[in-house]
Amino acid sequence: MAEKPQPVVVQYCQVCSLPPEYCEFGSEFEKCKPWLIQNAPDLYPDLLKAANANEADKVADQLQSTGISSADSGGSSEAKPEEVKRLPGGKIKKKEKKEVIIEKVVRNKRKCITTVKGLELFGVKLSDASKKLGKKFATGASVVKGPTDKEQIDVQGDISYDIVEFITETWPDVLETSIFFIEMEKRFQPLDIERKAET
Repeated sequence: MAEKPQPVVVQYCQVCSLPPEYCEFGSEFEKCKPWLIQNAPDLYPDLLKAANANEADKVADQLQSTGISSADSGGSSEAKPEEVKRLPGGKIKKKEKKEVIIEKVVRNKRKCITTVKGLELFGVKLSDASKKLGKKFATGASVVKGPTDKEQIDVQGDISYDIVEFITETWPDVLETSIFFIEMEKRFQPLDIERKAET
């Protein structure tokens, strides 16, 4: 009679709960590395070499900080690595650029809506900003969700050329170089408009 096949015992990572050979494809590979070095060193020999090199560097740093090693007396200033926000699935969320985008949208051939996006990145409360814009330009202004589910300010009327001066005076943190216009699918800065008007 043939022998019964024995079940295969599969070892799973205690951090990401994947088999060790799939840890590198998971979203938490950096957290898995210490566990992999201890429990599956044959699968990732590069990690073992890197860990040994890191340990040697740590020992050298400790010796240098206590003053035993006098080979290098200058202090090294290391820049902190930029914090990256990780989303589920291992995707990395990019840090948004601090810029204000002003867009003029024409509807019904005569009516215009000026949209202001990105003021919240400068620490401006959008509800307060919409009230100030509405009072300054004597129009309706409201905070709405845009097509990307981010809040933006919609102001009735074509105030796109006067709004730059108002924004820079009211909120000094917003520089004129960080304000961009989008008109007819083209993006440009207000300084470009002034140069075109002068010529």
